[in-house]
Amino acid sequence: GDEIITVAAGFPTTVNPALQYGLVPVFVDVSLGTYEADITRIAEAIGPRTRAVMIAHTLGNAFDIEAVMTLARAHDLWVIEDNCDALGTTFNDRLTGTFGDLATLSFYPAHHITMGEGGAVLTNSPRLKVIVESFRDWGRDCWCAPGVADTCGKRYDWQLGQLPHGYDHKYIYSHIGYNLKATDMQAAVGLAQLPRLSGFIEARRRNWTLLREGLAPFAEHFVLPEASVGANPSWFGFALTVKASAPFTRSQLIRRLESRRIATRLLFGGNLLRQPAYANITHRVVGPLTNTDTIAEGTFWLGVFPGLRPEMIAYVVETIGDFIREH
Repeated sequence: GDEIITVAAGFPTTVNPALQYGLVPVFVDVSLGTYEADITRIAEAIGPRTRAVMIAHTLGNAFDIEAVMTLARAHDLWVIEDNCDALGTTFNDRLTGTFGDLATLSFYPAHHITMGEGGAVLTNSPRLKVIVESFRDWGRDCWCAPGVADTCGKRYDWQLGQLPHGYDHKYIYSHIGYNLKATDMQAAVGLAQLPRLSGFIEARRRNWTLLREGLAPFAEHFVLPEASVGANPSWFGFALTVKASAPFTRSQLIRRLESRRIATRLLFGGNLLRQPAYANITHRVVGPLTNTDTIAEGTFWLGVFPGLRPEMIAYVVETIGDFIREH
């Protein structure tokens, strides 16, 4: 019954944990161009049952995390940064993912670095670290690393729950947890990419800038993306919103792009409340979701993968230009 503030223009995994634990998501709108949460709506959304804010930094851009932290501290709320799209992004010269109480990263193949699947949870709180690792490791209460025993010095001297005194601490469970550990092979793949991360980020920024410059002449028909004030994004993608006045639809354009082997993606769930999975969830909405609906109807994004060369970006721009001239 407690409430978690988030946005409807997002990815399911930011919202699903709240629903799975019986919490109520409270949805607010986002801004076009930056595609980040409307801070004024977040302030309006805080109520007596609000306990946390969990929002994603969209496509590598950053929402105003400093303003969110100010609100959270004033109202004694937890903040979880979904930083899956924004590894390497800074806000006012500080890395995103380091502001909130917790932050998440994704290492799915499309992300800044990949381990094939999986992700990470970040925190600088020793207490939260123990809780997070418990959920990761089946819910066990023991915090020993694999292959290590009796870190606490009282492995056979605990009395928890209704278990007999001295029950082996390695087999005491304080949470209903999961098995979410990365494999050693995945970790090796991730570690090998860390020294290359700055190069990946630089290439992503270069490709985003080339798209922004190349598509600027078509601003009449698109809402072009922009960085949030204070943000230096580590771009995950290049978002375009087809204006209602354009002489073509999003569907027509992305079909043309796909036919020319230029992959596109929509902005995740568009409006999650219009998705079939969320038709009957308990939720609250603060303010109209006008821009979220616009995103559902007209927004898509192009890749800025580091392996894309300038001539490939030029091909994307040329294809879009030819399409627009035809229309």
